[in-house]
Amino acid sequence: MALTDQAGRVFVPGDAAAVSVGADEVAAAVEAAGAQVVRNGSRGMLWLEPLVEVETDAGRVGFGNVTPEDVPALMQALATRSQSDLLARPGSMGVVDEHPWLASQRRVSFARVGVVDPTSVADYEAHGGWAGLRRALSLSPAEVVAEVTDSGLRGRGGAGFPAGIKWKTVLEAGSDLKFVACNFDEGDSGTFADRMVVEGDPFTLIEGMTITAHAVGASEGYVYARSEYPHAVAALRRAIDAAYTHGFLGGDILGSGLTFDLHVRVGAGAYICGEESSMLESLEGRRGEVRAKPPIPAIKGLWGRPTAVNNVLTLCAVPMILSNTVDGGPGWQGYAELGTGRSRGTQVFQLAGNIKQGGIVELPFGVSLRELVEEYGGGTLSGRPLRAAQVGGPLGAYVPASGFDVAMEYEAMAAAGGMLGHGGIVVFDDTVDMAKMARFAMEFCAVESCGKCTPCRVGSTRGVETIDRIIAGHDITANLVLLDDLCETMTKGSLCAMGGLTPMPVQSAVKHFPEDFEPQRDEASGAAV
Repeated sequence: MALTDQAGRVFVPGDAAAVSVGADEVAAAVEAAGAQVVRNGSRGMLWLEPLVEVETDAGRVGFGNVTPEDVPALMQALATRSQSDLLARPGSMGVVDEHPWLASQRRVSFARVGVVDPTSVADYEAHGGWAGLRRALSLSPAEVVAEVTDSGLRGRGGAGFPAGIKWKTVLEAGSDLKFVACNFDEGDSGTFADRMVVEGDPFTLIEGMTITAHAVGASEGYVYARSEYPHAVAALRRAIDAAYTHGFLGGDILGSGLTFDLHVRVGAGAYICGEESSMLESLEGRRGEVRAKPPIPAIKGLWGRPTAVNNVLTLCAVPMILSNTVDGGPGWQGYAELGTGRSRGTQVFQLAGNIKQGGIVELPFGVSLRELVEEYGGGTLSGRPLRAAQVGGPLGAYVPASGFDVAMEYEAMAAAGGMLGHGGIVVFDDTVDMAKMARFAMEFCAVESCGKCTPCRVGSTRGVETIDRIIAGHDITANLVLLDDLCETMTKGSLCAMGGLTPMPVQSAVKHFPEDFEPQRDEASGAAV
């Protein structure tokens, strides 16, 4: 009897992170052995990739860091159809869903990532997909907007603006043509959740955008993807084609009368296009520059029409919010019960940098940074003591290890002088030079600024020069005063968050790590070096 007749399917991630460490070669070896391979998304346990899962009656048994050389022995155990043989194999981590790192999470937006075949409409539906859309189409647009508002969903792209309020503005705007625009220009360092959900569960994004279209009265949608994500772009385009084929996009969706067409546009690598108005400029075929506000995009957005602009993770939460509990989603009431204060639902945290167990952790708002870094992340990869973590991307604050007990939610982070941003966390050990990290923040702004406003364009360049003088030991006290004054000007005078937030990492580094901005001294002589 052939292997495929007597054994379960084998799941080998097609996620770009897994592919980068050999998943394609592993998948080819498994297929050559005669097994049925499914290229799923990553479970988010990136330190174990390629993570291969073997289907059994008791669940999918996982094997971490599999190489092509490991495949023959794995296939031999698979051929016996013995769960005990699989569990006894070297590298076995048991049933993946029962692994403590994964089982302790509360996955909502990532509920299907790594579980389903991202190319299969049927598999998506079998795991609760389209339930949110079907229910949304049974409600009026105003009722959908009300449920999203009551759920407490806020934008996951960084600003944290309530999604329901934005949708209500678009819904009430008078226009015969409206748009939904998805910001998939995930350019923050240490962030990869948008990419992973699009590669591993693209139909969730399509469903979320279609629900949004119904809610605000839009007939066209655009996903603006960054050029550095070719795997995700290909996965999304395949999924869009399949959604059209099965009647989930196009005219008269599911017999509801709703028409919604969805397009993918790829950017040219500009970080500034992560800002919504710059993204709209790029979508319209112009140079990505920030627009002055008002008017806001919800009133006058893409091609001057009302536009609902949301981040990937925001849109991917929507199907679960509109789904009933029986369909696998929490519903808006259940979603609102997660989290704390004005930060409702879950956040998809991304652990990166010098960390032992990098990956995706989805939990309700309110978990401490310490729990994320030390328990889920396992501390530093180097094994050295933790010194800092940058939360919220390259424009986020550096949090010292002594401040890791801060709750990861919007208001608590703001009170601590930081921001949650897109949920990225980049970890540093005690060898990091924070003066150099402050310089990097200014240099990053200088390189990525669209150049439209003077405080950002000129201020970031002057910031690099000032920090260089501080690092060189030239009149440190006076230059620190100058740097602080420059940061205040950028914060108050910049047209958008690019220049307005660049001072945050700089000032947090100076505040929490002042010793790194002092002259280095020779330990023997005490002289400045």
